[in-house]
Amino acid sequence: MLNSIRPAITTLAFMTLLTGVAYPLAVTGVAQVAFPDQAAGSLVRDDAGQVRGSRLIAQAFDGDQWFQPRPSAGSYATVASGASNLSAGNPKLFARIEQTSAGLAGDTPVPMQLVTTSGSGLDPQLSPEAAAWQIPRIAQARGLAEAELLRLVEAYTERPLFGPAVVNVLALNLALVDNPSTSSQ
Repeated sequence: MLNSIRPAITTLAFMTLLTGVAYPLAVTGVAQVAFPDQAAGSLVRDDAGQVRGSRLIAQAFDGDQWFQPRPSAGSYATVASGASNLSAGNPKLFARIEQTSAGLAGDTPVPMQLVTTSGSGLDPQLSPEAAAWQIPRIAQARGLAEAELLRLVEAYTERPLFGPAVVNVLALNLALVDNPSTSSQ
């Protein structure tokens, strides 16, 4: 019987080392060489070298003077990333959307991106329309002209080869800090 089990145990140990150790190390090594920025988390640093966030993960911004990302079902924590798993007919989802909408006052309907979570709960981008919808609130909080903020949104709009145009909320908010004409009054 030992002669029958020994090849199975040897194969299991070999495959565990190959697929559980060697392959992940090889993929990590190739990623570090070929895509060092992405493999390190696509971190965004300020002029002093301090990490301000990642281009790949949304984060919360407090205050009316900031562009807000999509809501997060996991409070922007990467460990708890994911959707809320509430179905479209669930009263809890409707109540959460109404509560989020109540905090977003405006003359026009609130864009769906600003009241619904994404599949990951951590998407760092908004559509240019959802970013532009927030301009009146930010302009009032910062004492700026709406046209100036609209130019900023347009400047930070990324138009990929495939898919819709998007605006990275972290990059947009950092531009508010870095641009002297848009700093809080």
